Amino acid sequence: MATASITIELDLPDGVEVREYERHGDGHAFHVAWPLPDRCRCDRCGHEQGTRLEHKATFYTVRDLDIWGQPSFWVYQPPVHHCPRCGRRQHLLPPFKRADVTYTYRFERHVLTALIGSNEEEVAQRLGISAETVALIVENQLADSQAKQVAPTRVIRSVGMDEISLKKRHKLYATILTDLSDPIRPEVLAVAAGRDRAAAETCLNKLSPPQRQAVASHRTDMSPAYLSACKDLLPNSQSVIDRFHVAKQLGGVADALRKK
Repeated sequence: MATASITIELDLPDGVEVREYERHGDGHAFHVAWPLPDRCRCDRCGHEQGTRLEHKATFYTVRDLDIWGQPSFWVYQPPVHHCPRCGRRQHLLPPFKRADVTYTYRFERHVLTALIGSNEEEVAQRLGISAETVALIVENQLADSQAKQVAPTRVIRSVGMDEISLKKRHKLYATILTDLSDPIRPEVLAVAAGRDRAAAETCLNKLSPPQRQAVASHRTDMSPAYLSACKDLLPNSQSVIDRFHVAKQLGGVADALRKK
């Protein structure tokens, strides 16, 4: 029987390495590891000393981006620091996920972009997760965006601003700002609750003044709130309306004439 080999290229966070790969049903499993700290501070008593490392006997699995339209998972044996003072055993959190969730940071950002033009229920069904998980991801991303600024050294030439619908048949929306400098790999820059001018300004103000000056183009729908905010805060940027939104407007006019 003939055999074939396939090379999979992964974009990994700094320090994370893949040690093993296994095809599991219709999915992909990667055994990953990362550098562990030399010292650790106990969350309970505050005592800091050299890391006293233990490993749990079980393995944890977290969802990552799809490969060839199939889900992929990162698998790791959770490292634990054993505090000699109070006896607490605390997990050393990996750099690619937050505490108490079963998916990576970049899977969260993928869910956000998937919500553009869709809603929680549809995205949940498409990705094989629950609508509650989608809602939690949006909630965490909103909280992160409030606390973080975009790195001031980042060069941003083009941005996109879209609304995402959080609930089907409910007027719950958020605004998402993405970096489109590399159109093949758009990256989420900021998220804000609502779809009005205030939400647009909240997202744009995550960029430093020099970054906003350097933006050459912005892509939005035809929302006056988005257009006016971009005009004022991105003074050197050219507005680009997605042809989908133009076609939608023309279709609405044509449909109205047809009904008459």
